[in-house]
Amino acid sequence: MRFPSAFRLSLISVALALAGCASQTAAPAASTAAAPAPVTTAAPSAAPAAAKPRVVVLATGGTIAGAGASAVNSATYTAAKVPVDKLLAGLPELGNLATVTGEQVFQIASESFTNKELVTLAKRVNELAKRADVDGIVITHGTDTLEETGFFLNLVVRTNKPIVMVGSMRPGTAISADGALNLLGAVATAAAKDSVGKGVLVSMNDDIHTARDVAKLTNIKTNAFASQWGPLGMVVEGKTYWFRAPVKRHTSASEFNIEQINELPAVDIVYGYGNVPPTAIEALGKAGVKAIVHAGTGNGSVADRIVPKLNELRGKGTIIVRSSRIPAGFVLRNAEQPDDKYDWVVAHDLNPQKARLLTAVALTQTQDTKQLQRIFWEY
Repeated sequence: MRFPSAFRLSLISVALALAGCASQTAAPAASTAAAPAPVTTAAPSAAPAAAKPRVVVLATGGTIAGAGASAVNSATYTAAKVPVDKLLAGLPELGNLATVTGEQVFQIASESFTNKELVTLAKRVNELAKRADVDGIVITHGTDTLEETGFFLNLVVRTNKPIVMVGSMRPGTAISADGALNLLGAVATAAAKDSVGKGVLVSMNDDIHTARDVAKLTNIKTNAFASQWGPLGMVVEGKTYWFRAPVKRHTSASEFNIEQINELPAVDIVYGYGNVPPTAIEALGKAGVKAIVHAGTGNGSVADRIVPKLNELRGKGTIIVRSSRIPAGFVLRNAEQPDDKYDWVVAHDLNPQKARLLTAVALTQTQDTKQLQRIFWEY
């Protein structure tokens, strides 16, 4: 029987296909193993997303947690009203920078801070810094004593992890409030790897300062904080930019440790001015203070009628530190006053309020004036 040619071609195709299948089934295992691996065309699986830095916000109160009666109240308001959970909830953009958690340590205006609050806060910061699940710490704080708290932490918390102080000059209820952007910048700074090892920082008005140098130099305006040696860098749209690094001893390089400090000795400041009487010095001497920081005029000058009063207290064991009320420059040793002769200490470039803190911290270890002077040079 003759089949049409088209049908014969179909039969041949089927036969060849069956023969190919049989040939593959009969092939030895060795041949299969020797065959090259098939080339995959599937898209590679995505790499796991990098974990976000973990930042803890410790809230202490201040203007950044304040509220005014109306939106035009930028200078008249009540500080320390908004709790940390509401502060963070009002800024969801923080989640783009880090995994952020909050903790309310205090809820006070910063002018009411005492040595007790300083020690309590430092111990909590120290505990958090030791945790593996914490990469950075932000502290919201009133601006009046923010520089003091930051400097104290810079002296006594031994860690390389970023610790960033932040506040605001206007409450969150005011038009053009600065707190939200300041907080965003502080979290960005605490989360940045480049912040590691730079000590305690202050992030305000887009600038990043070292807590050692920064001071509040004006009120009401948002550019209130500045350092006479300039900022370390800036934070812009959640990214840090650095231009210099601190050279003074701090945090992990410090000889002081908050774990060994439970209270601070009494150190007070006496302000120098024209016609100043010895009344304050005499009162502090009777109160038994351990040291007096004299905030003198110019290069730490001391009025002639005050010098004998200070030397009288020095003879009884009170430490005398000569500083200046001038916001820039530094006090030269043995200039204006014979510090070697009087056995006084000079504060170098630290303002009186920071000189008070360094003196108090140093006195927890030594009362030797030569060692105290070394400490002022190094810190």
